[in-house]
Amino acid sequence: MQSRTLFGEAAENDLRQRWRPAQCLERRRDRYLRGGDHISFNEQGFAAVRLTEFRENYTRQHQNVRTENGIEYGDLPKFVNFDYVANIARVNAATLASLAAAPPPPRNVRLETKQLVNDSMLIWDAPADGRAVGYEVLWRATSSADWEHSQAAGNEAKAMIPVSKDNVIFAVQAVDESGHCSLPIVPVPER
Repeated sequence: MQSRTLFGEAAENDLRQRWRPAQCLERRRDRYLRGGDHISFNEQGFAAVRLTEFRENYTRQHQNVRTENGIEYGDLPKFVNFDYVANIARVNAATLASLAAAPPPPRNVRLETKQLVNDSMLIWDAPADGRAVGYEVLWRATSSADWEHSQAAGNEAKAMIPVSKDNVIFAVQAVDESGHCSLPIVPVPER
């Protein structure tokens, strides 16, 4: 029995390709009815994400190895796309190398909320190891997942940004003499 499609197989394949994002950040804990290895790290306070293919094959994942009604189930080497796994390893290695080269982030990052003004004052303490030669203030719309704007803050541990704190999310990152940037740290309000 052939599967029926609403627009025809070629049209639906084209739709799938167009709506399949190269990268997709889901803003919920995990997929429904299962959980990834990242959850235990998140629960212990570590930043962690799960990388997976966009369109999962449920006969392969989280299955005991078996054959049922002529269908092979389970995580078996013959079903692994080793080129895909190698690319994931490359992304992980590049990310770790970038983090290892970066200075530690600024400490005790605060956003002044003492008065109703449209400018925003951020204050922080320098990282303890002394590698930071400057800082960068980042901000984004509250609805955005990506940092959209940045402003160099020099080597002082404070910056006045001409943007209302009510309309954006701020962060501060340390920069070393080679231009490596630390992880951005979102400030806490300070009255």
